[in-house]
Amino acid sequence: MAAEIIKIYKEHLPSLRFIGKRYTNADRCGGFSYKWEEWYQNGWFDLLEQIGELKEVENGYLGLMRCNSSDFDTTFEYWIGMFFPANTNVPEGFDYIDLNESDVAVCWIKGKENDGLYNMHDACIAKLQENDMGNFKIDDENRSYFFERYNCPRFTSADENGNVILDYGVYLAN
Repeated sequence: MAAEIIKIYKEHLPSLRFIGKRYTNADRCGGFSYKWEEWYQNGWFDLLEQIGELKEVENGYLGLMRCNSSDFDTTFEYWIGMFFPANTNVPEGFDYIDLNESDVAVCWIKGKENDGLYNMHDACIAKLQENDMGNFKIDDENRSYFFERYNCPRFTSADENGNVILDYGVYLAN
């Protein structure tokens, strides 16, 4: 089965602090999977989890992206990390993005990791626009924000056919 969108919905997020590490297209090696491996090898998620869990929202490990679509090559950022309450202290070696309270549009993408699961951005954008959720938030640098949320257990426990569900979220303008 090729990856497919099985659910879309709107979720409300409070003001948050995303804590993690920032990468750019210069760090891309096909994708960023080797950076995720580095995170696990270095125990960086363990360090972040010691801060405490944010219980008000669905959470998980996140790949947060932002870019100005008219200048993708030089503005694209890929962050790995987690959401925390606003004003959370940032551990040494990490950076952060403060995110204002907002709605996000979320697609659940079901499939196998090696069968298009991570190549569904355009399909998600089209599906959200079809469902009147295409008013995407743009910041003062003309960047839009979107994320992959590796939710436990949707992503971490494959079904009997080896499929997982990846959450793909896009920040909406209020």
